[in-house]
Formats: sequence, structure tokens, C-alpha cells
Amino acid sequence: MLAFLPGLWFAACGGEEIVEEEYFGKFDLVNDFDKADGMGKAAVPVSADDSNTAVWEVWNDWADTDSADARRAGLAWGADSGLDWNEKFALWIDGLSKTDAHSSSYKTFTITNPQGKTIQAPVLECAEVAYFLRATFASWYHLPFFVEAVDSTGTRVFMGHFGWRTASGRYKNSNKFRSWYRDYSDGQYDAGNWPRDEKLRGKKLYGADDDYQPFIGEGARAGAYFDELFLNKRVGHFLILLLSNFGSIHLADSANTFNLEPGAVRQGDLLLERWQRRGIGHTLVVKHVQEGQNPGTLMAELVSGSMPRRQPKWEDPTASKRYFTSNMTGGEGSNWSGDEYAKLGGGLKRWRVARALEGWYTNTILPRDLDYWISSTDYATIAARPGQFETLLDKLDPEAARDALLAIIEDKRDHLRNYPASCSARIGREEAFRDLYDLMEEHFGMSRQEVDARYRILDDYVFAELVYEQSKTCCWNSTTPAMYEIIMDYEQQLLEQQGDDCSGPLVFMNDNGYEVFRQHAEELGRGDEWVAWSADETCPQSGVATDTEASHEWTPYCDVFGPGSQTCQPDRFEPNNSRDAASAIMDGSHEELTICAGEEDWYWIRPAAGTLRVSIYFSNADGDLDLKLLDDQGQVVSSSAGTGDSETVEVSVSEEADYFISVYGYSGAENSYSMTITAP
Repeated sequence: MLAFLPGLWFAACGGEEIVEEEYFGKFDLVNDFDKADGMGKAAVPVSADDSNTAVWEVWNDWADTDSADARRAGLAWGADSGLDWNEKFALWIDGLSKTDAHSSSYKTFTITNPQGKTIQAPVLECAEVAYFLRATFASWYHLPFFVEAVDSTGTRVFMGHFGWRTASGRYKNSNKFRSWYRDYSDGQYDAGNWPRDEKLRGKKLYGADDDYQPFIGEGARAGAYFDELFLNKRVGHFLILLLSNFGSIHLADSANTFNLEPGAVRQGDLLLERWQRRGIGHTLVVKHVQEGQNPGTLMAELVSGSMPRRQPKWEDPTASKRYFTSNMTGGEGSNWSGDEYAKLGGGLKRWRVARALEGWYTNTILPRDLDYWISSTDYATIAARPGQFETLLDKLDPEAARDALLAIIEDKRDHLRNYPASCSARIGREEAFRDLYDLMEEHFGMSRQEVDARYRILDDYVFAELVYEQSKTCCWNSTTPAMYEIIMDYEQQLLEQQGDDCSGPLVFMNDNGYEVFRQHAEELGRGDEWVAWSADETCPQSGVATDTEASHEWTPYCDVFGPGSQTCQPDRFEPNNSRDAASAIMDGSHEELTICAGEEDWYWIRPAAGTLRVSIYFSNADGDLDLKLLDDQGQVVSSSAGTGDSETVEVSVSEEADYFISVYGYSGAENSYSMTITAP
């Protein structure tokens, strides 16, 4: 039996003393990846008594096109649209407006609820974003919704609009949403008198230390976000439990989603990366689809959360295509254990729809979608999809493709700065580099060594790719940003000791333990910040004495960074070679910056009202650099292109706004420089 963790005690409105369970243990797949799916299996009787457990009332059907509710205008469609609710869900996803992320330079989106209240997207993991969007839409339009899994006893469990149930009743001691929490949907509320649920506002996602929502308020967690978005507070409490107990593996389960042909892709569909039979993967939501510039092609854009949690990142078509064409999205080939990617549940998916069929709620497929459905055991058709997307999605501009690959590489590096043991991030970074090698050779005439000299950094060699099934490090679930700092401090000291006799950094991996790094933590007085190895999942390689490095395609470290290497080195802000890839920067002085031949450096800053002034300093004899300042629409507001050893731009800022700084070499010049920013 699953053990319950300590719950949260409080009194319900009627005086009932109750305990809320936060987490019910791990749930497995209903349909394993070698089991054929179909039109769905009966789940919960429509007549089941949910008077205590229901989260929201249901009176619409996903297939409706002509009912009174279906004919009304909605958040993203007009009256008498003739669309079913699944098609309206796609329009709603497409209509979520693009905006700047709260504390990063990338783009995310906003959500406007039926009461007209607009909030930025929440800080969530990748699968959590998908669950949040689907459940939110279903609750607002009173549609049936549930996801299912199997507990450790083999019992099918269902979490949805009816609460958390089995086919026969309430699941264990799960929450009585209708009895315990309030629904204010019948009232007249706006931002000025929005009702608050203090119990909900105090909740966080189970086990989370990173679900802070800073744009909601100081210390706000996921519960506070949901309290601001929903009048029906039951939905907020429901989402806390749903996101804490279901993950990406349950989205890969054909009981909850189904495989889709590439040509049918639309907004709201899911793209799953799966590289293992169990455990985490990566979930992306299709945000936008449009016709490509070339006949018969499409352009698609994805959004996704991540670990550590973040606001959903809106990927451009270039970065998105790389995900669609990756073999990890159910394509050809196998993982490190010999499992075929096509048999791991990845690839393009569409949500099944919960419908009342013959007296039972069933997760099924709408008739309109049957022509595009791929059986979960049609592995040849599943594996062919990434190759089909290569042709279907429009050909990318080489410079845009380069910038997208560099952005992916930097994303993986960022992940490693927070979780330095992550093998999936190491693998993803090197896959992007392999694509970058091919791209740069074909379109820019650069050799692999030149690419490494331009774009590699020390981190890549320290956190080298490992063979997953032969490396204990890959199971380590508890590494931290503090440990990254300790590791990199050790590496810097090691390289300084080597001097001109370069032998390169020490790879962070298991070599009869991690003692050298633990001892360095002690020497720094940070021994209490070094966390011992642990795994939260079965780890067959836990007994490995020494990890195994993967076969590397890179140029050796000392050939790139060692004594005598004269190649242009990227600075700490790379990749930032386009406005879309601009690096956030603060006012003050910034040293040791570099422009490599033919590139630009882009920075992003958000000053308050006043005068924004930017200066760069360099030796013109080593390469002439120029400077531009642009507004948030990409219009140049100030530029400097002299022939001296400095350039300066400035602008009067009337109100807080985004500005972009562009540094570039005249006629492709390269040089090092420093930059000083004075901002109000």
C-alpha cells in the first residue's frame, strides 16, 4: 500500500475537521508502451455520487457545436463558430498573448480569465504547464476532464472534474473539493473585490522549492497564483494536487493522449521528448501554427516550462523545429539501454477528451480526429514522424538556426548550473553541438575546431557527456547551484596550477565517489552545502565504481583554451548573437567581453524613466567596433560608429521600457571590449 505523508489539518465551512493529503506516491501507466490503444475504457460512472468531491459542474460535451453554450462567443472565438470545444481549445491556446517573462529576457504569454483579469503565465515545470492549460480551459467551460493512472495495488485511479476517484468511489482519503472549498463563480467580482482563499494562497506544489510567482507578490507560491486566477477556488486546490501527483510519463500514457499524424498538428497539441521507459521526460505545448513561406510547409512554435521551474518559454520556429525533428520525440534509433525511441511514448500527441459514453466517463477520441490517429503500437509510423516534420516544417534561415542551437546549448548549461549531475542536459547540449557542427560547416565554412573555439566554454568540458546506463552520476537527484559553484571553483584552481602544462579540467563524475569535490567544499568552508549522492528512482547503475564518459566529438580542451591558442573565445554572455537571443544585463561596468568575427553581441535592459547611457571601450587598432541602441520595437534610437577607441549612445527614457544594445564589428571585425551602462 502507498504510505500517506503528513497532511494539512483545518476545519471546513460546516465545522468538519479534515486533513488534506498532498501526495499519494508514484503512479504508473495504465497502458504500457507495448500495449495498443483504442477508443478508451470506461472510467467513472456518470451517475456516481460526487456531491462532496466534485471540482466543477459539467454541462457541455467536447463534441458540441450547436448547443446554446457552444454557439456563444468565447475568449478566442466568435458566436456561431461551428467549432467543437477541442477546436476552441486550440484557438484559446493560440490567442494567449506574447509578453516578456517577468525576470528573464525570453518571451512567455499572458492568460485572461472569463472575468477579464489578465495575469502572466505561472512558473511551472514542463508537464505542469500542459496539465494547467487543459484543466483551466475545461473548468471555465464546464467540460468533463480527467487523467488516469494506476497505483501500487494495480487500481485505476482518476483525477478530474469529479475529484479523485476510482470506478467505485472516492480514492482513499483524497480531498472533498466541493465540501471543503468555495466557488464564487456566481458572484460579480473584478480585480477590486476579488475573493481570496487564504488556505489556497498558502499552498505550494508538493516538494517544490521553486514554484515562487514573484509577479503575484512577495513569497507567492503556486497556490497564490491559482487564487488570483480562479473564482472557483476548488480548481486551484485541485491543480495543486494534480500537478503534485501527475507528470510527463502520464501524458505519454495512451490512456490520456493519443499519437497524431504530423500534418494534423495544431495549437494545444503536445510534443513529448522521452528518452527512458520510466522517469521524467520533457513536455512542450504547441502554441502557434501557421503556413510556411514555402508551399506546403508549416511553421510551428512551442512553449514549455522546465526544471528548475520557470514561466513557459516561447520558442521561435527555429528552436521549435529542432524539437519536432529530434529522435527523442518518438523517432528512429534507440537510447543507451537499447530501447527504441518509438516505443517510449514520445512524439506528437493530442489530448483525449472525456465524454459520457453509455453511462460512463471515458477518455476517448473525437470522430473528427480519427483520420489523424496513429495506434500506439504502430511503431514504424510513429518513428517516421520526426523525418516527416523535417520536410513539413519550413526550411530555416542558417543564421536563425545557428542562434536557435546556441540558445538550446545555453539552456542546457543553465540547467547544469542548477543541477550539475544532470545527464539529460549534458546529452542535450552535445546533440545541439553536433547539429551546430553540421550547420556551421555547410553554411559558414567553419571546421569543428573553429566552432569549438568560438562557442565552447569550460563548463562543457567539466560536465562532459556520460554514458547514461554506465554512470552512477546520472541517477543523482539532489545536486544544487551551490555544488556547481564549488565544482567550478575547484576546476579554476586546477587549471591555474597546470599553468603552461595544460592537461584540462577534471570531469565531474563518479570516480569511486566524489571525494575530491567534497574535500574542496570543506576547504572552502562550504562542507555543509555538499549534498551526498541519492536517487529518487530505481538506479541499476548505482553500484558502478567509475562512470563512463561518452565518445566526444569536440576538440580537446587544451587545443581550444590551452597556452598558444589564439582563437576568439566566447564571453560569459554568449549566446547573444541576435535580438531574440539578447542577454539580460544590469547597469554598471562589464569587463572581458568579446566580439568574434562576423557576429554581434545583443543585450537587453529595462531602465526606469531618466537617461540611459551606454559606452564601450576597446583598442581600435585591434578591430573597429560600433554600437547601437534600439527600442522594444527594434527601432534604432541612438548609434555610434566612430574610428576611436570608444563608442557611446544614450536616450532619454520617459517611462520604464525595454531597450536593446547591439555591439558589432565594422566589416566583420573581432575584438575584446568593456562596457559601462548608466541607467536610472
